[in-house]
Amino acid sequence: MAHRSGNIHYSKLIERLNRFPQGAPPSKTLHSILKVLFSEEEARLVSHLPIKPFTVAKASRMLKKDATETRKFLESLADRALLVDFEHDGETEYVLPPPMAGFIEFSMMRTREDINQHLLGELFHQYINVEEEFITALFTKGETQLGRIFVQERVLTSENALHILDYERASQVIKTATDIGISMCYCRHKMQHVGKNCDAPMDICMTFNTTGSSLIRHGYARRVGESEAMDKLREAWENNLVQFGENNREGVNFICNCCSCCCEALIAARKFGIMQPVHASNFVVLSKENDCKGCGKCVEACPVDALQLVSAKDPEKPKKNRVLVDRDLCLGCGVCVRNCRNDALVLESKPERILTPLNTTHRSVIMAIERGVLHHMIFDNRVLWSHRMLAAVLGSILKLPPVKQIMASKQMKSRYLEALIQKMDM
Repeated sequence: MAHRSGNIHYSKLIERLNRFPQGAPPSKTLHSILKVLFSEEEARLVSHLPIKPFTVAKASRMLKKDATETRKFLESLADRALLVDFEHDGETEYVLPPPMAGFIEFSMMRTREDINQHLLGELFHQYINVEEEFITALFTKGETQLGRIFVQERVLTSENALHILDYERASQVIKTATDIGISMCYCRHKMQHVGKNCDAPMDICMTFNTTGSSLIRHGYARRVGESEAMDKLREAWENNLVQFGENNREGVNFICNCCSCCCEALIAARKFGIMQPVHASNFVVLSKENDCKGCGKCVEACPVDALQLVSAKDPEKPKKNRVLVDRDLCLGCGVCVRNCRNDALVLESKPERILTPLNTTHRSVIMAIERGVLHHMIFDNRVLWSHRMLAAVLGSILKLPPVKQIMASKQMKSRYLEALIQKMDM
């Protein structure tokens, strides 16, 4: 009977995770992952925590525990990177991060002895790389995605520089961050435990601002200054790594330096490329056919197979090849340009810019609208019967196609929501 009760608590926790736009499809493997990370009692309590940030006082009321006991519980979770804690108006607030980018990565961003990371690595690989329901749900639902590509700034020409905005530069994220942390690459660490990791640098993934501060404080990232963070960008450049970061204009919390073989975002981009699971940069590669020697270096370097060698159809040189660019698959990362020895590839600015949400709140609301879970974010207190009832009502409304189409329109996403969020932040 106790075993069945424990499974109920983990099922409730999974239900809680799926109230956020970035959910986690139920499976036996996910149950096993959560059992490694949470005790049964922790799973029971966390399943009642709200989506939006909360204080000790609010959690105390929801969990029906005194403030001292609640604070101890929340701090224990933050110490294990299961919660992110931060200061707001002089008071500590907590938030349960989504599975990704969130506590799944955090659990593997340093070597730990308190949990079985080898088992966890195998479970993550099974859940994400083998079963695929999680990665499909994460990267193919809705138009607005979790992350976007930052262009390799070193390949930008003076002409390109006129078209790139500050928020599109990884260097600008570094320069404006309140806190900068460097951690072990979760993807390559996970693959290491199943014997499939590459030899790309491990100590290279970056967290910033609120998330960076929390991970630094609890030992999951080491604090670095602007100079060392810029060195990491150069190291990524030298190793043909792609910068994949949070899809915001302000308050970017992470930039990963990704390899094509281990990184889940790039694997998804190859597998579901036509569905645009990752937002590309606002650049696309252009091949200068007259300069292309057909060596294939760029094809080997492309992380998403957007380039291929085809016949140059040169009657004087029948074996000569040239590069063909699939503009729909190209991420605009610039890695291929770095590897072209003949200056035959250049980046050109796209005629229409991709909408990048203002901040995390803006992006989360857009994603919630597109995925039909906005009601969970508005009526966030699962303890109150009135909130559960109103959430059910709004959830039913959002399933109506005309209403959903109106709410998810570009005007709603860009102008109305952004203006509303900016007003709330004042």
